[in-house]
Amino acid sequence: MTLRLGDTAPDFTVETTQGKITFHEWLGDSWAFFFSHPADFTPVCTTEMGRTAQLSDEFAKRNVKPLGLSTDTVEEHNKWIFDVNDTQNTTLNFPIVADADLSIAKQYDMIHPGESQTAAVRSVFIVDPNKKIRLTLTYPMSVGRNFDEILRVIDALQLGDAKRVATPADWRPGDDVIIPPSISNEEAKDIFPQGWNEIRPYLRTTKV
Repeated sequence: MTLRLGDTAPDFTVETTQGKITFHEWLGDSWAFFFSHPADFTPVCTTEMGRTAQLSDEFAKRNVKPLGLSTDTVEEHNKWIFDVNDTQNTTLNFPIVADADLSIAKQYDMIHPGESQTAAVRSVFIVDPNKKIRLTLTYPMSVGRNFDEILRVIDALQLGDAKRVATPADWRPGDDVIIPPSISNEEAKDIFPQGWNEIRPYLRTTKV
């Protein structure tokens, strides 16, 4: 199954380290950072789980719920969490999905046979409160994710939704943004009363 941006994220009911959840119900009015791992008790995954836990306040500030997935059992996950907390000096409080039968990993196309027949690659799905997939990233098993980028793109998506803007290359919160070409200059006068810089008719930047 190939999932594309704008698709509704498939719902599922599954056991996690925090009990059984139904994904859409669990998500509620929040955003999701749904991310998969090849296996428990592996080095790169341990650092990523720890980093997610360390950033819990940053995710909460953005109304984002992290949800991990590994193709192991709840029992194994709970043992692994002890190691994550101990080695990464943190407290992991978000649920980790138990997907030992690979059903969710296959539903979300997280199994890439060129990497492994039984372990999920490092997939990322950012899902909005309408349950729509807004971003996908796929990393190889040997490369840890860039969490600065994950937070940056969540900021960009949420700003774009709130202010009807696009963000340029390497944008960071506080930088100028772009007025999309779909908004005419006449309409832009009402939406952006602060004005804008017209570099080209199709490239207008402004502050928000």
